Amino acid sequence: MNLPNKLTVLRILLVPFFVASLLIPFPHHYLVSCLIFIMASVTDCLDGKLARKRNLVTDFGKFADPLADKILVISAFVCFIALGITDPVMVIIVLIREFTVTSIRLVAASQGKVVAANIWGKVKTVSQIIAICAVMFSSYILELMDLNIISVSSEVYQQFSSGFMVMDQIFLWVSTIFAVISGVIYVMDNKHVIQDW
Repeated sequence: MNLPNKLTVLRILLVPFFVASLLIPFPHHYLVSCLIFIMASVTDCLDGKLARKRNLVTDFGKFADPLADKILVISAFVCFIALGITDPVMVIIVLIREFTVTSIRLVAASQGKVVAANIWGKVKTVSQIIAICAVMFSSYILELMDLNIISVSSEVYQQFSSGFMVMDQIFLWVSTIFAVISGVIYVMDNKHVIQDW
C-alpha cells in the first residue's frame, strides 16, 4: 500500500476517535475532537496531492478517498444531531446529495467511465470543514466558560451561547447550500451517465 492510500486509511481510522472525543464529555473534549478532525482533514489534502505528484493514483485511492471524506464529514454531522447542535433536515439534505453523487459515480464506473470532480465539490468540502471546525471551536469556548477557565457572568454566557448558536447555524447551512449547488451541477454535468442508465 502506497503512502497516499495509507493516509486515506488513516483518515478512516481516525473517525472512531473523533466521534468518541466529540460525544464523550471529558474536560477539553471539543478541543481534542477539533484537533483530530483537523488532522484527518490534512490527510485529505495530502493524499490526493501526493498521489498525483508521485504518480501513485490507484483504483483503491479513487474509491477510498471520497469514501473517507464522506465518512468523516457525515460522522461529524450525525454527532452534531446527537449533541443538539444541528437540524436533522440539514444532514438528510447532505446525505441525499452524497448518495446521488456516489450513485452516479458507481454507474459511470460500471460503464467504464471516469467522472471527474469539479471545483464546486471542493468548495463544498472546504465549506463543510470550516463549518465543522467553527462549531467545535465555539463549543470549546463555551466549555471553557462552563469550566470557569474563562470567567464570565451568566448574562454574558447567555449572549455568547446565543451568538455562537446563530453563527454555527449560518456556517452549517451555508455548507449545506454549497452541497446542494455542487450536487445539482454534478448531476447536470453527468446527465449522459443517467440517460444511459
